[in-house]
Amino acid sequence: MPDNRPQPPSQPWSSPSGSGPADSPPLLLCGARLTDGRTVDVRLGGGRIEAVGTAGSLTADATRACVPRLDLTGYLLLPAPAEPHAHADTALSAEGPGPVSQDPQDVQRRATEAALLQLGHGATALRTHVRVGDMAGLGALRAVLRAARSLRGLTELTTVAMPRVLTGVAGADGLAVLRDAVTMGASVVGGCPDLDPDPTGYVETVLETASEHGLPVDLHTDASDPARLARLAAIAGGLRPGVTLGPCGGLSALPADVAARTAERLAAAGVTVVCLPQGGCGAAEGRDAAPVRLLHAAGVRVAAGSGSLRDVSNPVGRGDPLEAAYLLASCQGLSPEEAYTTVSTRARAAMGLPEVRVEAGFPADLLAVRGDGLPAALSLAYSRIVVHGGRVVARTSAVREYCDSAASGTGPGLPRQGRGPM
Repeated sequence: MPDNRPQPPSQPWSSPSGSGPADSPPLLLCGARLTDGRTVDVRLGGGRIEAVGTAGSLTADATRACVPRLDLTGYLLLPAPAEPHAHADTALSAEGPGPVSQDPQDVQRRATEAALLQLGHGATALRTHVRVGDMAGLGALRAVLRAARSLRGLTELTTVAMPRVLTGVAGADGLAVLRDAVTMGASVVGGCPDLDPDPTGYVETVLETASEHGLPVDLHTDASDPARLARLAAIAGGLRPGVTLGPCGGLSALPADVAARTAERLAAAGVTVVCLPQGGCGAAEGRDAAPVRLLHAAGVRVAAGSGSLRDVSNPVGRGDPLEAAYLLASCQGLSPEEAYTTVSTRARAAMGLPEVRVEAGFPADLLAVRGDGLPAALSLAYSRIVVHGGRVVARTSAVREYCDSAASGTGPGLPRQGRGPM
């Protein structure tokens, strides 16, 4: 049987894995359309965007300098999305027999395949939550960190350490494992306070640990208890480099006035909410999506992620940021531009990554999608080219064909392929 699993990109359109942005060779993207309607050439070099000019304006210089060119005619060029809420240690495990394997090799393989799958969709950076402690100890985290190292040059994979319990007698062991996880390389402190007998104590311990090490915080909560969420916001307010909560689907079930007051408290505390339009995850109850428009109205910073990817919590899933944006536009009433910003600019901000714009001086992390505008891109984004650190790291091509008409000579003349460059 053919192997359909995601594979690392190969030559000639990608340089070897391990090359960093600083040594990425120059590349000219020709004839790309931007969301404002312009058609431009974009020159990349050293992992950044060096110049953006009208179509054809950069071609002569590139020809003289022998700079490779990539024709993006028919493509919409966007800042690359990012994935702020993944579960790489359990991803792609739904169809396996029996309990999810915690063997380090299995975890590393699943994490690698999941990251490549999401990279193919356009996510050049991923933040994954990894359980630590209990029976698994630090094995899963160690495996995911190995996967992250193997993917350097292709995508940025960062980890959130998630202990189960941090209070009471059992909490002492959990805290020790959490500190070991940070020492090992976890770059974010997280967890699920809703599962601890003392949720407030859990949050206080996480915040103290993060503050000790200068790390951000990313906590799972369903947000169905407004009093608990208000306490969390009160003690989290002002923490730097910041606090993220997700998926907060329980806010949708609260009375409108209660949800609005809760959202205002989150905004005042400077908390970011990562919603999961595609469904929930195993660390939080329920599958409702957070009320994005209500959160926006209150001034809360909102990003969107994918959550569980074909594991015991969700047997399906694409891990596709554009699908998350599509659902926000289709079901939550956001404009296509607002929806895409939620999975790109705001997702990167939630992860502490630098902003990306298709302008000179910004990081060359880009996504080219066949289409003439964002509505089309969010609806029919089959063909994609992904640029990370100035290099093409993934490419997906799709061709749609139709059979010939059964009525010879009198049929409607359907094309064998979709219209034009779409």
